[in-house]
Amino acid sequence: MPLRSDWSANACPIARSLEVVGDPWVLLILREAMLGARRYEQFRAALGVADNVLSRRLQGMVDAGLLRRAPYRGEQRTHHEYQLTAAGSDLLPLLHALALWGETHTPAPRADAHMEIVHTACGHATSTPDVCSRCGGKLLPAEVTWRRSWRTPQVTSLASAEPDDAPG
Repeated sequence: MPLRSDWSANACPIARSLEVVGDPWVLLILREAMLGARRYEQFRAALGVADNVLSRRLQGMVDAGLLRRAPYRGEQRTHHEYQLTAAGSDLLPLLHALALWGETHTPAPRADAHMEIVHTACGHATSTPDVCSRCGGKLLPAEVTWRRSWRTPQVTSLASAEPDDAPG
């Protein structure tokens, strides 16, 4: 018995979106891509995910247009890296909404484990997922950093979508 139905042809855009991003691994892979991970090994190390799960999710994200595969030359052979597309980058407000909701409605495992979304254009933390709650500017990957206190006191810049004419 399948775990759930196929919602790809559903009239509801929420259902169709969940068909693409409804798996928690997809959102965690997307988070890592936003943080600059591009290679399989980087995703695996950051997430501690099984190879078969990671391979299937990455391929599904490529098929859905969230990531693009691009070849790069390794030490002995050609490998592929995964680049954010515009569609993947457009999910940044969803990640922000989840982070803000989690900060408000779930207990942190440690008192010092918090996340701030910082709009670099004005330098202030925001409390909204898509526009800065301080200045009203749109929160684009190139203009946002994340402060994740459990990782480092410094802010982390986000990756932007690769141009559509990138190889892959």
